[in-house]
Amino acid sequence: MGRLAGKTTIISGGATGMGGAASSLFAAEGAKVAIIDRNLASAEERAHLIVGAGGEAIALRADVSKAGDVAAAVAATERAFGPATVLFNHAGTIVIKPFLETTEEDWDGLHAINVKSMFLMTKAVLPQMIAAGGGSIVCTSSISAVAATPMEVLYCTTKGACHQFARAIAVEFRDRGIRCNALCPGFVRTPHGLREVADLTRLGVDVSEEGLAAMQGRIAEPEEMARAALFLASDEASFVNGAHLFADNGFTAI
Repeated sequence: MGRLAGKTTIISGGATGMGGAASSLFAAEGAKVAIIDRNLASAEERAHLIVGAGGEAIALRADVSKAGDVAAAVAATERAFGPATVLFNHAGTIVIKPFLETTEEDWDGLHAINVKSMFLMTKAVLPQMIAAGGGSIVCTSSISAVAATPMEVLYCTTKGACHQFARAIAVEFRDRGIRCNALCPGFVRTPHGLREVADLTRLGVDVSEEGLAAMQGRIAEPEEMARAALFLASDEASFVNGAHLFADNGFTAI
């Protein structure tokens, strides 16, 4: 019996990178996994790998910043697997540029993907969790919620919102059996993380191998973040609620 045996799990941004690693790990731990991603081909590839390994997964295309897409994906998940009791709000992206060069469109777009998506996904799934008697929500935040980086004002702002969103949901729904926690990675070897390193380097921010070694020892692997998300999602974390789990090898402890 796996740590998520029999649980219906929704993972937004679950096709590649850290989300993809979580999709595979959650399925290996017994979850029925709905992979929601804008890139349907990548989501289908991940689902195919999971099914080939003996797990259960479906791929669903959705822009999780749009209410209609979210509602359709959540409904399709329920039809396939039953009510969801685990939600991993992982979908997100980043804007890296000098603050005075950022635009209103940058601001609105990043908040839609990183913040509004959590609101929409959580609001859509919570009724199922409440009816089922409980559930677990994990939101991908970041070290950037508390440790500011030059050229990332917009990103840091969205992750600060993620921090407080997780806490507020935890407080409001604790007595209905719902847990909500935030996972806060450091720099991770994913397409997102490597693009961040490349763009920051181009703009003169030291995130070289030596710089990362000083900040967090080394770059993290997506599977390490997936294992941290699994803990928060599972019943092993039954008394962990409204927490911020920093998986950063001491970055924010220095």
